[in-house]
Amino acid sequence: MRIISFKLDSLSPAQFLALGYIIVITVGALLLMLPAATVDGQGLGLINSLFTATSATAVTGLIVVNTGAYFTLFGQAVILLLIQIGGLGFMTTSTLLALILGKRINLKKRIIIQEDLNYFNLSGLIRLVQYVTLLTLGVELIGAILLFAPLSVEYSAGKAAFFSIFHAVSAFCNAGFDLFGNSLANFTNDVYINLVITALFIIGGIGFAVIADVYRKQRFIDYSLNTKLVLVITLILIILGTCFVFLLEFSNPATLQGLSFKGKLLAAYFQGVTPRTAGFNTIPTGQMRNATLFFIIILMFIGASPGSTGGGLKTTTIGALLAVVYNLVKGNEDIELFERRLSQSIIYKALAVTIISLIWIGLVVTVLTITEEANFLSILFETVSAYGTVGLSTGITGGLSEAGRIIIILTMFLGRVGPLTLAVAIGERDKEGQMRYPEEKILIG
Repeated sequence: MRIISFKLDSLSPAQFLALGYIIVITVGALLLMLPAATVDGQGLGLINSLFTATSATAVTGLIVVNTGAYFTLFGQAVILLLIQIGGLGFMTTSTLLALILGKRINLKKRIIIQEDLNYFNLSGLIRLVQYVTLLTLGVELIGAILLFAPLSVEYSAGKAAFFSIFHAVSAFCNAGFDLFGNSLANFTNDVYINLVITALFIIGGIGFAVIADVYRKQRFIDYSLNTKLVLVITLILIILGTCFVFLLEFSNPATLQGLSFKGKLLAAYFQGVTPRTAGFNTIPTGQMRNATLFFIIILMFIGASPGSTGGGLKTTTIGALLAVVYNLVKGNEDIELFERRLSQSIIYKALAVTIISLIWIGLVVTVLTITEEANFLSILFETVSAYGTVGLSTGITGGLSEAGRIIIILTMFLGRVGPLTLAVAIGERDKEGQMRYPEEKILIG
């Protein structure tokens, strides 16, 4: 036990965090392999159970079997628990359990919590964990209550209650898992369901720190730079997403053409915001035009906001990069945004995360074009969906080869842990005695 304790103590916060998610995924996969987890009593195979557990823990939503039809109540409950742990964050969940058991949270654990929640500093972390937990459970409870009324018309009270809880948790955690078998295609014209579900995953996707900042302060001018950037970028992407889907799919007979104008607008809105890592769909994703699919790929790559239940490159990362371009064009030496200056370390991390993400996606797409029979756009779509922990698919997930499924598993895991871990690793170098080389210019552009 001392050897194990010593090895755990020697891990960096980023390594400990990655190990924690690996343990959760492994336990979840083992539970899904049990006969009690599946309707046929055979359990799920190793690769498929690992795929499903990773998808749930990484709050992605890509599936290889129909969640509602294939799993028993026990199996669905396991998936629900994995989604909740993934949405809250591994360290938030473990810290909450430690607090319940009355155990102390030492400095190293606080640093790991800081990494998991993508928070600015160490002060007030335990209070933040309590706030995140209460907010998550509170919003999910409200969402479940709101969903119960319409679902109770179609299902028995017990089934409607479980469905309401499952989809409220899945939506707030931006997971995209559903029990209907066709995502939310049954509710394409249902304004109430659409608004409740989108409200849940938009709130979950803007970040806990942003929600707290908005709650504490009344005016936009008083918000932190992080909050301002998240809200502005989020609003722009929602508007752009809705408009692009509406215009590109308006005359597509397989998606929007057959709907009323209200239905077209509602479906365009839903499909325009769901790529922000939510993963639900009300119209068939695979039937969309190539231009729409490519635009959705861009939205999936950007993803949600830091410190949220969503994945992707993050809105603030894109905002920082756009600020670099804008200030460079303006001839400013400093990177200025909302009358504030961004530090060089922030810019370096944004660039590093973006480049690493693009390299990984490029490698995965290259390999999958060799191992799979699907067309290039579908493979690119699937890869970005997995890396951005989105869960949307053109329909190729179930047909992936075993090698392809393993690659997507790794991609979902890296999408949940990787960008943050790599950015932290870049910032954790020893600066003592560091030598500075002579400066020299190169030609750019």
